[in-house]
Amino acid sequence: MKRRAGITGLLLGLLLVSCDWFASRETRTRQLVEEEIRSINWNEVDQFPLFEACDETAPRAEQRQCFQNTLVMHLSMALQDFEFRAEGPLADTLYVDFLVDNKGGVSVLSMEENEALSRENPEFERIVSGSLRSLPRLQPALKRGIPVATRFRIPLVISTHE
Repeated sequence: MKRRAGITGLLLGLLLVSCDWFASRETRTRQLVEEEIRSINWNEVDQFPLFEACDETAPRAEQRQCFQNTLVMHLSMALQDFEFRAEGPLADTLYVDFLVDNKGGVSVLSMEENEALSRENPEFERIVSGSLRSLPRLQPALKRGIPVATRFRIPLVISTHE
């Protein structure tokens, strides 16, 4: 009889220990996930949005440079034939906020206005917005291998002379 009680106690002890083992394993896993989430910099992407001409295997800094250069070149081409009209000299920097969504689509979120520029050149905002929407095909930015939306702000320096 004593032997049976010893085996029962042993089995009951193993059962309790194994429950604690599973519970502590679950707790440890939760802690590891929480630590990993806290360590992620949510304000930066692992890979910038990329145009077809950009190398996805290049270092992050080169990817950013390729993205910026292609963007500036596209905007410059769209604005090169635009003739600014102004009553007097105009020197200003306008900021355009745009979004590259998680599928690579581009949309203009906002564009600062300059009253004198808007009054004399009402089509300017439409041309800039249209230029951004007509960018060459983009691959979206990646964070941990997952396509994510990214927001950008670009300065447009406007300078006219009399």
